Amino acid sequence: MDETIITVRGLDVELGGRPVLRGLDFDVHPGRLVSVLGTNGSGKSTLLRCLAGLQSPTAGDVTVLGRPPEDGPAFWRDVVFAADEPAWYPGLSVREHIDLMGTVYGTSRLGTGAVLDLFELAGRNDATPLQLSTGQRQRLSLAMALVRPSRLLLLDEPERGLDNDFLDRLPPDILHPYLREGGTIVMATHDDDLAWATDRLRLEAAS
Repeated sequence: MDETIITVRGLDVELGGRPVLRGLDFDVHPGRLVSVLGTNGSGKSTLLRCLAGLQSPTAGDVTVLGRPPEDGPAFWRDVVFAADEPAWYPGLSVREHIDLMGTVYGTSRLGTGAVLDLFELAGRNDATPLQLSTGQRQRLSLAMALVRPSRLLLLDEPERGLDNDFLDRLPPDILHPYLREGGTIVMATHDDDLAWATDRLRLEAAS
């Protein structure tokens, strides 16, 4: 297979004069789920920020969907980056946050009711995000990332705050359907069980 969604060659990143990533090379092919593993400080989040065009490399080349990643509207039409909690709209309910994604992007992968059921938020659809538990807010963040069409999903520790039952459902019920629709996922995680049966990229702390 010649086509790649992501190509990284010789990637070096320094932050505050300290090396975080050094000499990294890898490819991601369409329809794959890649887990980025490593200890704290190994550069998992930094790598995702490079792929999202939010962190400039010190050296090396990164291409995403055939072009250098950049923080602009054309790039974000194809790419979703779910990292820290988004900036919630305090006056909008859970349902309105999900509806907003469809309005902004003109279409949705799933109807709002189906999304609320899938992410176990139907009973909280009239609540605001700040009224939710940590796990419920994480589910809402993931729902907003997955409700709109995209070609590449970048997830930074999606397991944060999730209970074991929902975490067990995450790959088969949420991530795998996205892949079957033609998407590609790169996911930084500390959870070896979540990374099971995925392609693995293991990072070591640079020195």
